[in-house]
Amino acid sequence: MRKAEVKRTTKETSIELALCLDGSARTKVKTGCGFLDHMLTLLSVHGRFDLMIRAKGDQRVDDHHLVEDTGLCLGQAFQEALETTEGINRYGTALVPMDESLARIVLDFSGRPLTVFYAEFSREKVGTFDTELVEEFFRAFSATGKATLHAEVLYGKNTHHQIEALFKALGRALREAVDQSGHYDGVPSSKGVIRGEMT
Repeated sequence: MRKAEVKRTTKETSIELALCLDGSARTKVKTGCGFLDHMLTLLSVHGRFDLMIRAKGDQRVDDHHLVEDTGLCLGQAFQEALETTEGINRYGTALVPMDESLARIVLDFSGRPLTVFYAEFSREKVGTFDTELVEEFFRAFSATGKATLHAEVLYGKNTHHQIEALFKALGRALREAVDQSGHYDGVPSSKGVIRGEMT
């Protein structure tokens, strides 16, 4: 079982996270931000990961540090759970509709953190959640997950639906990328190594 536990404590946040890549979508997420809890639960369910998160942040300021640091912890957990990249697909792609909205995620556990994010949200907030924090979460995940991540909302009108489609797509793309179904022997790279290598 590929598992990881991550703890992060700063003057701004306190986060405990446990991840199992080979789980069954058992999820318990409590961050103090209801919308973030909802999105992370969707990611876990559609990726079929077991995910536990307990987090607190300086929400008297706003949700920025909480969201960003949760993304950092989740990316770190994926890197640690992928103790070896031998046999994984490495790449993952998902195209997910949510009613009138359509989102696409394409990612590569390349060892080279990079985020390309295209989404125009019609609302600045969903409830109390600042929609600009979606990109911050994705960038943080990519940074510590050492993944190249392309995220795009192709179209849509309802901001909640657009963001939900992104998180569902991220879960499904991650599931494909970390899958070890026997398609590859060894590391899926012509270099023989993918961690931290630059082309």
